[in-house]
Amino acid sequence: MQKKYIPFAFLFVVILVFLAHFSARLGAAVPAFTFADSEKVVYLTFDDGPSTKVTNAVLDVLGQEKIKATFFIVSDRTAGREETLRRIAREGHSLGVHSKSHEYHKIYASDESLLKDARDCADVIESLTGITPNLYRFPGGGCGNRDREKKLLEQAGYRVIGWNAVCGDEEIPHATADQLYDSTVKTAKGKNSVVLLCHDSANHKATAEALPRIIAYFREQGYLFKAF
Repeated sequence: MQKKYIPFAFLFVVILVFLAHFSARLGAAVPAFTFADSEKVVYLTFDDGPSTKVTNAVLDVLGQEKIKATFFIVSDRTAGREETLRRIAREGHSLGVHSKSHEYHKIYASDESLLKDARDCADVIESLTGITPNLYRFPGGGCGNRDREKKLLEQAGYRVIGWNAVCGDEEIPHATADQLYDSTVKTAKGKNSVVLLCHDSANHKATAEALPRIIAYFREQGYLFKAF
């Protein structure tokens, strides 16, 4: 090679090396959404507890299955069940605010009453477990001003969690465990990300009974279990 071409050849090699390095960096910086989009995830969520028998039965199943779930607490129901609430926290489940009283006319009377209800519930959870909850679920799913109230709660530091599937333990009167399983399968069908609404208050014994079969179904369908 003639000497006058050597600098150009060297420069060309340098440019190729730079472009290869830059392309690798650029490729690494672009997030790969393919797996995330196809990943099947289910969040088991339980409202209206704690109760003594049902919540503990649910926790027994979750412990046996090595699954974490999310519990939205009604703080007026913690009296006499403090140890159950502490057990939820101790076993690594997520705790969220549901309500102090679960009395809609009080909660939704004004913006101030909504925020006070959430704060009062959060204070009880923190005092009993040492955990400051930042999750929130509307009692009854919210009222007519849900979008505006959601913004108020987010400004107060809460992440508002809804649901897109139900086990049916509130919708079906006197539901059996089989009916709850069927409702779960029906309402979760076709969803890669499932937030399943369940309840663990005292009158939901069938929910705890249905839980092992519900978990088995999601496992068979290839879902991962997560808590918020």
